[in-house]
Amino acid sequence: MKIFQREQRSLFGEILDWMLTPLLLLWPVSLALTWLVAQGLANKPFDRALEYNAQALAQLVGVVGDKAQFHLPLPASELLRADDSDTVYYQVIGPGGYFLSGERELPGPPDDELPLPGEVHLRDAEMRGIDIRVAHLWVRLPLPGNPLALVQVAETRAKRSVLATEIIKGVMLPQFVILPLAVLLVWLALARGIQPLHQLEQRIRARNPDDLSPLDERAVPLEVAPLVLSVNDLLKRLNDSVATQKRFLADAAHQLKTPLAGLRMQADLAQREGTSTEEIRRSLQQIGRSSIRATHTVNQLLALAHAEGSGVGIARQPCDLARLVIEVVRDSVPRALDKHIDLGYDGAQPGTPGLLLDGNPTLLKELVRNLLDNAINYTPSGPDKPGVVTARVLADRFGQVLLLQVEDSGPGVPEAERELVFQPFYRVLGSEADGSGLGLSIVQKIARKHGAEVTLEDARAGQHPPGARFGVRFTALKVQPG
Repeated sequence: MKIFQREQRSLFGEILDWMLTPLLLLWPVSLALTWLVAQGLANKPFDRALEYNAQALAQLVGVVGDKAQFHLPLPASELLRADDSDTVYYQVIGPGGYFLSGERELPGPPDDELPLPGEVHLRDAEMRGIDIRVAHLWVRLPLPGNPLALVQVAETRAKRSVLATEIIKGVMLPQFVILPLAVLLVWLALARGIQPLHQLEQRIRARNPDDLSPLDERAVPLEVAPLVLSVNDLLKRLNDSVATQKRFLADAAHQLKTPLAGLRMQADLAQREGTSTEEIRRSLQQIGRSSIRATHTVNQLLALAHAEGSGVGIARQPCDLARLVIEVVRDSVPRALDKHIDLGYDGAQPGTPGLLLDGNPTLLKELVRNLLDNAINYTPSGPDKPGVVTARVLADRFGQVLLLQVEDSGPGVPEAERELVFQPFYRVLGSEADGSGLGLSIVQKIARKHGAEVTLEDARAGQHPPGARFGVRFTALKVQPG
């Protein structure tokens, strides 16, 4: 239950509600308990007075001859009845229920009570429609058979109610002052407690829009530190995303500048006066090659941007890796034939158990295509001595591992440069191969999105040329037996 309702949730209001609601609900309970305690405290002194009066009257019960007798002196009677607030009654009953003195209407003890001489008993009763408090005791008389006489003293409850009310006033009136003070102190304590949140808000608002550095989690309370750590994680991912975008724009500008400049130069050459038809034809051929290179570079940059994305929402589905590789190999055959390269596939056939993996087919094809393009670009070949490029898929059904290999008969990659070739725009020194230098970087990023590992080694160790073998190790999709 909440005392204060708000349209928008407030941490300050939530805590204040949960602190004040129990306080306000428990206050009436405190009043009731205080009233009960005050009643008990008010009864004690007057009960002791009743006990004393009953014992005093019991001493006035005597025996004359063989009969019980009660004699109350006049001063004692006046003293017993003298009270400004309450009316005091008494009653003395001899053996056998014989009335000796006092009020005849005063109710007697409970019928099931066991008479115990000399012990005073207290009880609540009613006489003439008025609540009274009664003290009674039994007095043993020195007569044959030791009969008992009953002495009772009762009074109305006005003094007790007045005293209980005074106690309630003495306890509750200060609470009317303390309760608002407690609410004020709670309010101030909460305002002081959430002050670090306001300071954190001010530090964030005062930040430069370009400042994505992490917040200092040591400057906030322990309870807020997990939130700050989460914000820092978000800032780190945002910073990485911004850096990726900036790098992509810089890379795109750098890579497109050369082919675009070539296009412009060839267009200017073709427009010069006196240019022959043959020169125009060569310029158009150069324009065509430059446009193809620019298109390839744009496609590679877009693929790199896709591969560098967060990867949180990429669509995944069961993919037959052998089928995907064979499709890409078929698409790459015309380009391989143009370079007189023997391109082929050697490995497990589509549909073989253990070839499924959970991945994105578009990205996986891009990975295979870049590996094949890299092998075709860097493999020397000619009509007399064709180069060889082989794609291969191997499956380990028991180890739940899928291995994609692409090897070539080219010069290979020196061991010192095997880590560098996966960096964007890195080119092996002394290589005349055409390309943007982005393919292997794209391969590694797509592999990481699929939890795979990329390796590079010599295809034929100890031989010349050693060739290169790129391997991508995937985790196979475990298929439940039907």
